[in-house]
Amino acid sequence: AGDGSGPGGSAAAEVGEPPAPQRVLFPPTFSVSEIKNKQRRHFMFLRWKQQQRKEKLAARKKRRKEREALGDKAPPKAIPKTIENQRVYDETTVDPNDEEVAFDEATDEFAPYFNRQTVPKILITTSDRPRGRTVRFCEQLSSVIPNSHVYYRRGLALKRIIPQCIAKDFTDLIVINEDRKIPNGLVLSHLPDGPTAHFRMSSVRLRKEIKRKGKEPTEHVPEVILNNFTTRLGHSVGRMFASLFPHDPQFIGRQVATFHNQRDYIFFRFHRYIFKSEKKVGIQELGPRFTLKLRSLQKGTFDSKFGEYEWIHKRREMDTNRRKFHL
Repeated sequence: AGDGSGPGGSAAAEVGEPPAPQRVLFPPTFSVSEIKNKQRRHFMFLRWKQQQRKEKLAARKKRRKEREALGDKAPPKAIPKTIENQRVYDETTVDPNDEEVAFDEATDEFAPYFNRQTVPKILITTSDRPRGRTVRFCEQLSSVIPNSHVYYRRGLALKRIIPQCIAKDFTDLIVINEDRKIPNGLVLSHLPDGPTAHFRMSSVRLRKEIKRKGKEPTEHVPEVILNNFTTRLGHSVGRMFASLFPHDPQFIGRQVATFHNQRDYIFFRFHRYIFKSEKKVGIQELGPRFTLKLRSLQKGTFDSKFGEYEWIHKRREMDTNRRKFHL
């Protein structure tokens, strides 16, 4: 209401003072939801929200003045509660100093890449007979990932493609699936022995759909940033993404590929940074951009019938707590 009380609060005027203009006085048991007229109800709710914002801003200014008056004696600022910092502890969270984790990293399928024994060579393919948007997305993704090749398959099964990839020394296979002409899935298979990850893809934006985008990306090897892959599962997924790019980035190109994990959603962005001065740096998004959600992690190469799965996302069993994350 306009007097600062909530939708269900009372609005009693002080004795001897005339009511302020444009104030609405509600009985103690009245609430905005009881207003029958929809427009009037919406109008009164907006007025109450506006008053709430004003009170919140006034309280913030008061706290800032108190902190300035106290100076060094001011208490530390309160940390706002978010879903991320209230995350339920996961026992599989990776400790960088754990010897078991270090041993697994030295002996897993991606160890030859991180030891610079192999150079990534990527094959990007699509579902059967892709449409225009998926074709353009694959071409732009190929310009982001160095040493990647696009192949549009027509009726050829993945089980027949994988042996051919291994024979031609491809290290990874990326499959872009589509539904109703829109890319909606990504399969990433590390060759020759796996693992294979299946992601749901959403929020795909091509370069021409991004506002204030920069010029076309160059052929320089980009830097790779992996954020918030903290668990053992997230660590494996992050190493899969890292192994797609050559291990030695060319910093002269000033290009960065970022995989940012937040609440088990992986956001991909591709930027170029520009030094405006010694202290200021600007960034330009080059595109494309998309969001991934892990659906399963399978041992070995792609096998939909007889494959052994390390992890499968079961929504009804795993999504019971909003503060529980798996990556």
